[in-house]
Amino acid sequence: MKVFIVKKKALAAVLTAAILLAVGITAGAVAFGGAENAFAKNRKLPIYRVETEEKKIAVSFDCAWGTEYTDSLLQTMEEKGVVSTFFCVEFWTEKHPDYVKKISDMGHDVGTHSATHPYMSKLDKATMQRELSTSKEAIENITGKTVKVFRPPYGDYNDALVETAEEMGLYTIQWDVDSLDWKNLSAKEIYNRVVPKVKNGSIVLFHNNGLHTAEALPDIIDALRNAGYEFVTIYDLIYKDNYIMGADGSQKPIGARQ
Repeated sequence: MKVFIVKKKALAAVLTAAILLAVGITAGAVAFGGAENAFAKNRKLPIYRVETEEKKIAVSFDCAWGTEYTDSLLQTMEEKGVVSTFFCVEFWTEKHPDYVKKISDMGHDVGTHSATHPYMSKLDKATMQRELSTSKEAIENITGKTVKVFRPPYGDYNDALVETAEEMGLYTIQWDVDSLDWKNLSAKEIYNRVVPKVKNGSIVLFHNNGLHTAEALPDIIDALRNAGYEFVTIYDLIYKDNYIMGADGSQKPIGARQ
């Protein structure tokens, strides 16, 4: 009987310790989650996608080097009635003003991708402002339209960059669907990276000079359109006011479920 009592007490002690440990872990997780959410809410985030019940999406093309496939991209989108957003680096804009004008005249939106394509989080505020202002001005001088969206080179940003862009009237844009076309993936691989991952409010990243992007684009457009998606520019997709940012970079209308 004494042995049984001892074992029973030992078991009770183990169970008590386990319960206390579980409670401690849960409390820690809750505290950490709360801290993480608070941190996310205090950060300045670019827009990765838009939370919407509408089946609207935006495709985008970063333009920094070359034009070999740009005419094919534009022709496909014209034939299929699709509009998109092109993000142009200033040196590309200055080298190819005819393409910048053509892109704009065909109904696509043109945003800035910086002046010199640097890692902008490493710059001071004055240099950030210069990167944005000169590239913005170069595009506006060609298109006659105000530049309203900006994509950081390499997807690299910090709070200061997002704040600086905002002060200059620019929405900082990332993406939630990455084609990785710059890696010279095949048309099929690009298709498989894009189509299954698109959802309402998605922003898709392409490059105007991807080796097989122009080849992949027609089938991607057809598949997404058959799935009921409408193609709009990024500026037309995003909320301009009365919105909040989720911790994952999703832009949500105020009142949306967190």
